[in-house]
Amino acid sequence: MGRFYVSGEVSVVRKGAKALQVPKLLVDSGSEFTWIPEAVLKAAGISLAKKDQVFEMANGAAITRSTGYAIVRAAGFETVDEVVFGQPGDLTLLGARTLEGFGAYVDARKKRLVASGKHVAAP
Repeated sequence: MGRFYVSGEVSVVRKGAKALQVPKLLVDSGSEFTWIPEAVLKAAGISLAKKDQVFEMANGAAITRSTGYAIVRAAGFETVDEVVFGQPGDLTLLGARTLEGFGAYVDARKKRLVASGKHVAAP
């Protein structure tokens, strides 16, 4: 697919909350969750919601991380999502759930996020 990065920001789920910059998010539709360094999430005031969640890495290894709820913004999109408190050595990722919340898809050829159009609703 080709790798590309977007700049983003994260803030607590509260109107008027100050957002912190996340300058280099690797767009990874193969990752279910968005991963942001713990120091950034804590500095933004995001608290732990779920501790010791088990994640399976690409190499099959299982690791545990905590998650919390945040507003995530990138490339003109915004959503509320559950994000992983990344630890040293973890990649900073923009995952599939956040992309779905954005209502965006990955244009791998042009290396950008594109609005997916109308939202599907039940008739």
